[in-house]
Amino acid sequence: MKTLDRDTQALVEQGIAVLRRGGLVAYPTDTVYGLGASIDLPDAVARVYTSKSRPRDMALPVLVAGMADIERLAARILPAARCLIESFMPGALTIVVPAAPSVPKHVTAGMGTVALRIPGHPVPLALIRGLGSPIIGTSANLSGHPSPLTADEVRAQLGDRVDLIIDGGRCPGIESTIVDVTGDTPAVLRQGAVSTQDIERACGRVLANKGRVKCASQ
Repeated sequence: MKTLDRDTQALVEQGIAVLRRGGLVAYPTDTVYGLGASIDLPDAVARVYTSKSRPRDMALPVLVAGMADIERLAARILPAARCLIESFMPGALTIVVPAAPSVPKHVTAGMGTVALRIPGHPVPLALIRGLGSPIIGTSANLSGHPSPLTADEVRAQLGDRVDLIIDGGRCPGIESTIVDVTGDTPAVLRQGAVSTQDIERACGRVLANKGRVKCASQ
């Protein structure tokens, strides 16, 4: 994973300050540009929904910095989930797990589950660690529109609805694979950068094409 240059580090520090005061930050990831807010600030999370014109019954995915965050936010972590974490994180795979009581309801939309990912990109990891809290990991687009791959595409869609855009160049463009691991057998909810075959090779049987999840990044 690449390190941050001085200019990007300065933008990250600015982004941490924005997030702390309830602002929204768009940032590059190893998939597409994300739109972040502190999960602990209800008004900031509400702004994410409003800025994207996202339906309020669609839960928001969460980016975390490591296993300690996952253990805090998941009510339980079954063996299948641990296999996926060990095999594909950090990286372009999101797991849906039962939400712990500590997960704010304004993030889960009352669904009882939470979608978690450790990104394989230094910018969101630095934001999370500097903030001391997981951040929202939805794509930085208007709902139903293409996920942005560049900072200019974020500006074109969201404009001044975002308080800060961290320009990290062009993102790879393939969104994360979302896998439901609330049961014993992983179920692919959205096919993305990690293939079903890769999951099967690493962790055994998987249910494919279960259907689009309502916590998908868009």
